[in-house]
Amino acid sequence: MLALRLARGTRPLVLVRRAAVAAAAGGTGFLLLATLGHATAHPTDSGQAAVRLLWCLAPLAATAQLAVAVARTDPAARLQRGMAAAGLGPFRLTLLAAVSTALSGVLGAVAALLVFLRLRGGLGAAPWPKLATELLGAGHPLPVAGTVLLLSLVPLVLAGATALALRPREAAPAPPPTPAPTEAGDGADGAPRTAPAAPSGLPWGIALTAVGLTVETYAGRGTAVGSGLLPLPGRLVGSPPGVLAGWALSAVGLVLAGPGLVHLCGRLLCAGRPGALRLLAGRVLQEEAQRIGRPVGVLCAVVSGGYAAVKVFRAAPLETFGPLTAVGAAVVLGCVLASALAAGLESRAARAEATAALRRLGAPAALLRRAATLRAATLLLVLAPLTWGVAELATVPLVR
Repeated sequence: MLALRLARGTRPLVLVRRAAVAAAAGGTGFLLLATLGHATAHPTDSGQAAVRLLWCLAPLAATAQLAVAVARTDPAARLQRGMAAAGLGPFRLTLLAAVSTALSGVLGAVAALLVFLRLRGGLGAAPWPKLATELLGAGHPLPVAGTVLLLSLVPLVLAGATALALRPREAAPAPPPTPAPTEAGDGADGAPRTAPAAPSGLPWGIALTAVGLTVETYAGRGTAVGSGLLPLPGRLVGSPPGVLAGWALSAVGLVLAGPGLVHLCGRLLCAGRPGALRLLAGRVLQEEAQRIGRPVGVLCAVVSGGYAAVKVFRAAPLETFGPLTAVGAAVVLGCVLASALAAGLESRAARAEATAALRRLGAPAALLRRAATLRAATLLLVLAPLTWGVAELATVPLVR
């Protein structure tokens, strides 16, 4: 009841973010229902049904990431003055955030069920001939238990991911900052500036990406295979999952390297003798590397995988690309983009006090806007070629 009251009295921007979670949950629920409908229409083809169910894990994971990112920016999930006296401590706030996320997931799942039934010809509507028959299993009754199980999976996963990400943690002692090289005029007393400690995941991310590309190159040798666990075109060894393993390792490597790459962008901006603009932009990137680095790494991994998939399917078109594939790709890409934007909003909220202090000291608003533009341009200039390079290397074994 408290979650519903908070949802009614929240700001429009927060409602928009929750609506985005509900829309993503609806898309994921629709894909799960489509898998169930295909399985009921083809009861003997259990392998294809299992493949379709496995492919639903990517939209489900992307939706869970978006739900966590939105929950972090929700004002109702932050511990404020007077909440502990009202019985809302850290654990209950985490539970409240999980319940609010589950409500968004339930709303999306119900919408997905209504759209699915309407496309199949239920609810008094005429079925879409080709779509309903081939993809949604029209004319075959849906098992009630399976429908409820798949639809309840989405809000449960979203709530569990939110509770796990926002669970109360004991404050760990912060590591001492790494002193930057001393320069003339560093401060009024000649003391050197201090820079935030660099994230430790960059070497592991680079190593995993290299291993993934190597595995994919090795798996791409051999004769072309047109079928298997995943119908991928190109030159494949007898086991297409080897190529999937290489893609997965490369994606995980990009995700792990994300915070380190963001911190590296900040160091590049602060290199040499930076002015006020470069110094402000670079220090913000270094400070917020842990907060925005992981969503940026996920975005790079998804864009790299999407570019590689489009290039491979253009080289050898197959009939596997259809409406459901488009829905799944839209859900994944929309979720990672929204997660990156939510991380940016969270970073902006965390820097609100520092920004206000700069304004009181006389910093013009134009300087802060130019610093934000410089940060975005630096991330784009550094990460776009890297993402393109990983995607090109990933497609070499498959299109040659």
